[in-house]
Amino acid sequence: MASTADFKNGLVLVIDGQLWQIVEFQHVKPGKGPAFVRTKLKNVVSGKTVDKTYNAGVKVETATVDRRDATYLYRDGADFVFMDSADYEQHPLPATMVGTAADFLLESMPVQIAFHNGAPLYLELPVSVELEITHTDPGLQGDRSNAGTKPATVETGAQINVPLFLNTGDKVKVDTRDGSYLGRVSG
Repeated sequence: MASTADFKNGLVLVIDGQLWQIVEFQHVKPGKGPAFVRTKLKNVVSGKTVDKTYNAGVKVETATVDRRDATYLYRDGADFVFMDSADYEQHPLPATMVGTAADFLLESMPVQIAFHNGAPLYLELPVSVELEITHTDPGLQGDRSNAGTKPATVETGAQINVPLFLNTGDKVKVDTRDGSYLGRVSG
């Protein structure tokens, strides 16, 4: 059990037998009336998000979620296979659980897998990854970084938008949360 004062992003709550992760929350103290907490919750299994309001100080049931470091090994049909960094046990996760993270997964990439009662719940990638551009149209002479963007395909097969001056073979840093371009990697 936890009180609303213990809320933090990533905390997993048990509501009506389902697991919901706190995506964001805000403590609100109105001029009149009692304080309350506004939360945005994401269903751990389905990915659906809902807004829920709690009165301040209310006790809620929390789930014990064990986050383990793992390494992405390979894809096996519809599954993605990961190896636990502590005990070297392999965990195949279905593509539905990996979701959009598949766009940025490279072999031997370190990730975190969250488990509840021994069952995998979801996958967390590093915030940013370095990927090589495998295809993009050539930039034009005189293009500058603020001139606009063009589509590029990276080595995982994902499509991202990059500045016009980048070319095939360049390495770029990509935000895994939304697929946005963060910068060029030298070397």
